[in-house]
Amino acid sequence: MRSRTRLPLVVALVAASLTATAPTHAAAHATGGCDPIGGGVECLLPFPSDWHTRPDPGTDTGRRVAFDSRVLPRNALGSSPNPTAWNRADGFSPGSTLIAHVPGLDPVASGMAPVTDIGRSLDPDSPVVLLDATTGERWPHWAEIDSNDPRRRALLVHPARNFRDGHHYVVALRGLRDVAGNEIAPNAAFAEVAGPDLAPDDPLHARQRQLRPALDTLAAHGVAPGTLDLAWDFTVASTRGLTGDLTTIRDDALRGLGTRAPASTVTGVTDFTPEQDARIAREVTGRVTVPSYLTLPAGLPGSVLRRGSDGTPRRSLFGTVEAQFRCEVPRSAFTRPSWPALYGHGLLGSRSEVGAGNVKAMAAEHGFTFCATDWIGMAQDDIPVVLAALADIGLFPAIPERSQQGLLNAMFVGRALAHPQGFTAHRAFRTDDGRPLVDTTRPLVFDGNSQGGILGGALVAASPDIRTAVLGVTGMNYGLLLNRSSDFARFHQVLDLSYPDRLRQQVVLQLLQLLWDRGETNGYANHLGDRRVLMHIAFGDHQVANVAADVQARTVGARLVTPALAPGRGPDREPYWGIEPARLPHAGSAMVVWDSGTPAPPTTNTPPTEPDYGRDPHADPRSSADARRQKAAFLTTGLVIDVCGGAPCTAPPA
Repeated sequence: MRSRTRLPLVVALVAASLTATAPTHAAAHATGGCDPIGGGVECLLPFPSDWHTRPDPGTDTGRRVAFDSRVLPRNALGSSPNPTAWNRADGFSPGSTLIAHVPGLDPVASGMAPVTDIGRSLDPDSPVVLLDATTGERWPHWAEIDSNDPRRRALLVHPARNFRDGHHYVVALRGLRDVAGNEIAPNAAFAEVAGPDLAPDDPLHARQRQLRPALDTLAAHGVAPGTLDLAWDFTVASTRGLTGDLTTIRDDALRGLGTRAPASTVTGVTDFTPEQDARIAREVTGRVTVPSYLTLPAGLPGSVLRRGSDGTPRRSLFGTVEAQFRCEVPRSAFTRPSWPALYGHGLLGSRSEVGAGNVKAMAAEHGFTFCATDWIGMAQDDIPVVLAALADIGLFPAIPERSQQGLLNAMFVGRALAHPQGFTAHRAFRTDDGRPLVDTTRPLVFDGNSQGGILGGALVAASPDIRTAVLGVTGMNYGLLLNRSSDFARFHQVLDLSYPDRLRQQVVLQLLQLLWDRGETNGYANHLGDRRVLMHIAFGDHQVANVAADVQARTVGARLVTPALAPGRGPDREPYWGIEPARLPHAGSAMVVWDSGTPAPPTTNTPPTEPDYGRDPHADPRSSADARRQKAAFLTTGLVIDVCGGAPCTAPPA
């Protein structure tokens, strides 16, 4: 996931602006509209909650997020974000981390299910109950204390697989204990709300009335209100609420395109001798013209989607954007036309990553022409916007909304690559005697690494052309990933300055995820079941947390290639709970774990870093010839084959 760009100067500038006039945390704290059962330490707790939604018969869920600017977290300058972008949602993220503050709570003494024993979360007496009120199903999860906040130690409850789009969930906490094993009493406000009916003029009457159906649902499933320490409910955004912006611009753009290839221009052709490059014979650069739906000319960083009065994305006043591309054509293509493949680059990088050694090796060894475009919204040019958004989350919509244009750009580049009147109509994609270098009778496939995998799942779910993809060293849900990524330390400096309270930071990360869902795999994972996806995971990855990949595998229904790890390499208990094993060869989605000998990652919400957790294995799977052979077989046949001789897969250090 790592970006190679330098950040210190921008971080220093943000720091200077925030510290110059920063008020105290207390002065920045908003009080109006706070949930009275949350304990009073942070306005939006517990989170997510239907206390912060309103009925709306015009949405697919019948509800709409209804944040007031007073309840959203203020930064160190006292700025509260405009809630408009959040209030378009008809529910919360399907990957929401549930956040609550229970003073003195000890999850071990309380018997909560840790990440190493997720199955325990479904025990009848589990102290945390997640109930799908739509179906009556208990939902698997793990619980932990925020290890980044030793002072207030928020409780974080993570779904072990994503919640279902549009469903209503009820959360119950019961039998909570402190480190000494003593029972913890519920806070006074919740005790009143969960108790006998309050008078209409009681300050807590409205909260009791709103929560009563959830308490009745719990009681109907054997969880008595009198046993509760805290309970609340929330609605997950609908499929249209999560994916509607992207599908709207996709459908409009492709409808205008019809059966034609997108317009493209070749701007550069470089031929290499075998001495210059034994693997790649030709590099081609150019641009593809794509309809723009962004507010700024050329879709510049900081753009958001242009919207009509009903909030639906509309075409930009500036017409089009140019998606810059770079393609690597292997030597074998001059003998036999190559397979068309899109490549997805890493964290805040660029299309130039398609020229990396491992990508060239994959192209040369297995006959792929890889083309890449920048993931605009999460590309190198967006770094200043990302930093500014961490300083003021009101600026954050520019990241996922520009990312959706970036996903559309990738679809158009892919269409141009795979269309017979697309790239192959240019002399740059033909031999001297006119034969095409790319076989456009073969289906377009995708291979991405790190951020290329995290965003790639959204691309694959939304693209009408891609049915088979490899997501390398992948995961999903930045709200889960960031605390666990060694990459985030550089960006965390800005977050610490702008939102210095660590409990507030957890709320901020989940608010960001609610918008991020529209531009990364987390919002689309429930709809990847009809695609074939191979997930390659680096065990102990320092940059993309293994737990995020596990949640993704459970959500998309990927099978686990076993044995996944050698004895003694994983946690004490079942490390891949809920992921069914695959019998090879396997036709369908799967997850393969590649072990380079790096220590197992921490079980807390902290990143594995050197030297305590050894060297970072993040680049190892893509650098393995065996892994590339497995990827190539999957992309061309849809089958996951055994390349590890029936043993756990290992990848030598890159």
